[in-house]
Amino acid sequence: MAKQGNIRIASENMMPIIKKWLYSDKDIFLREIVANGIDAITKFKKLADMGEAQTDDAEYSIKIFVDKQAKTLAVEDNGLGMSEEEVEKYITQIAFSGAADFLAKYEKAGGEGIIGHFGLGFYSAYMVSNSIEIYTKSYRPEEKAVHWESDGESTYTIEECDKTDRGTKIVMHIAEEEKEFLEESRIRELVDKYCAFMPYNIYLNFTGKDDKPLNDTQPLYLKNPKECTEEEYKEFYRKTFHDYHDPLFWIHLNMEYPFRLKGILYFPKVKSKVELERGKVKLYCNQVFIADNIKEVIPEYLLLLNGVIDCPDIPLNVSRSFLQNDRQVQKISRHITKKVADKLTGLFKDDREKFQTCWNDISVFIKLGCIKDEDFYSKVKDIIIYKDLDGAFKTLQEFVGKPVEEGESKTEDKEEKKEPSTIYYVSDEVGQAQYIAMFKGAGLNAIVCDTFIDPHFVSYLEYKESGRYKFLRIDADVDAALKASESNEEANKELVEAFKNALSNKTISVKAEAFKNAEIPAVINVSEFSRRFGEMNAFYGLAGADADRDMTIVINTTNIAVKAFLGLTADKQAFVANQIYYMAMLSYKKLSPDEMKAFIENNMSLLETYIG
Repeated sequence: MAKQGNIRIASENMMPIIKKWLYSDKDIFLREIVANGIDAITKFKKLADMGEAQTDDAEYSIKIFVDKQAKTLAVEDNGLGMSEEEVEKYITQIAFSGAADFLAKYEKAGGEGIIGHFGLGFYSAYMVSNSIEIYTKSYRPEEKAVHWESDGESTYTIEECDKTDRGTKIVMHIAEEEKEFLEESRIRELVDKYCAFMPYNIYLNFTGKDDKPLNDTQPLYLKNPKECTEEEYKEFYRKTFHDYHDPLFWIHLNMEYPFRLKGILYFPKVKSKVELERGKVKLYCNQVFIADNIKEVIPEYLLLLNGVIDCPDIPLNVSRSFLQNDRQVQKISRHITKKVADKLTGLFKDDREKFQTCWNDISVFIKLGCIKDEDFYSKVKDIIIYKDLDGAFKTLQEFVGKPVEEGESKTEDKEEKKEPSTIYYVSDEVGQAQYIAMFKGAGLNAIVCDTFIDPHFVSYLEYKESGRYKFLRIDADVDAALKASESNEEANKELVEAFKNALSNKTISVKAEAFKNAEIPAVINVSEFSRRFGEMNAFYGLAGADADRDMTIVINTTNIAVKAFLGLTADKQAFVANQIYYMAMLSYKKLSPDEMKAFIENNMSLLETYIG
């Protein structure tokens, strides 16, 4: 005869909280139920290995059954099963962990592979179920099979049943509003997401030996890196991340001490230079999926990568979805960072050609990592490369020659302090084409910084390498770099005043210099400090973001139009000055609508004069 009892809850009215708030995503219930089955099989195998359980020839596996007509979803394992006493102990006493009890008893035999800690996973099924039944039979021959049922409120029923084979079957009666979990396609999706690498085969609607398991019990990351081929790495990447672009390269993590950690991190091709593309680093514990992109284990900048990390030693909290604060987690995170830095350094040294080929795809990740993590910067700073105006890739040291040694510029007993090396850089190869041409014509060089993160990275470099390098954008101090002779302000005073008067409707400073290149009438300069300050304010949406308020037009005294300027009438000076201004501005940035209209009108006047 069936007997009835009350579910014993550690805290009053705990069930509604568990059902609604224990997990952030209700579809995680399938992971919990399947993982419990995996634990049950693992426990039984350990007992069998110790000679405490009798095995048979049946394949260890998890079977999932969907019955849309009956509105049930069932998960069955052939693990160690439970007796009536164990059902009442482990199921009806919430938060009493069977795994913890088992590990305490069999600690000497080792508990590897068992992930359950808190005994709450089973109750996650109530997030999608009206009621749940358990059919279970212990591996102990003398124990009778048990049927347990509850609607998840406050009562349950338990009685004998006619189950004959060892193991446990959980039958979930799916709620009407959760009927999506009665679709095979949805269940396949959840198995792929949460159970893809679980260590025993998982079958859906099992019919016999011809059924194909939904999971991979021996994922590539568990293998010895020496035994893995390039094609296997690529195939695993495509299958796991559904990206049919081959990865650039990868890092295979494989360690046993001081903590257990296995995994593969892939460097994907970047699809856009103008925005960060977040990757997906999947965290597993004993082949059971925990979550994507857990920042406690994977630093934020490494989340641009795709990868799989399996770490049995991570301390999980009650729902397995988040990590507890723990020094071990910090050690794991630092180790992963170190392995990434080592891989990049090794590639740079051993195959620089490939490193340079991949640079455009990995540069944003590396620069972001440097800004976010000083330790990472110290490990990779010497392998950061920059493209110059000739398309060659160089480190800063290669670009400027041997830099000032750290601390050298600060040594007081030296007769002469060395100035930091000035490095000019380009932020827009198309927009700054005129400046590039002038630099090349003068036999000068610059590095190309063309990703969105570069303005911040340049400022970071100056901070980290203070006294060694000084960075100026190619349009920040052109006159100092390209002038043919020293400036003669007194001789150019009349020209500068006349040009200012001719641009009376423009708010801009005017300078005059003799450039080596006589073809260019003028260029625009904006001080490096003002431009960076403006960019920073614009980035944070603050006032004072207009760097153009500190803009200077530098007119070229070797240019034919500028040479003739003082001999023109006032009207012609206004026309020429404005035309030179518009031409210089076009090489610096887009004209405003009014400026573009005036520039077009000026050009039409020139055409009419030429035709006439």
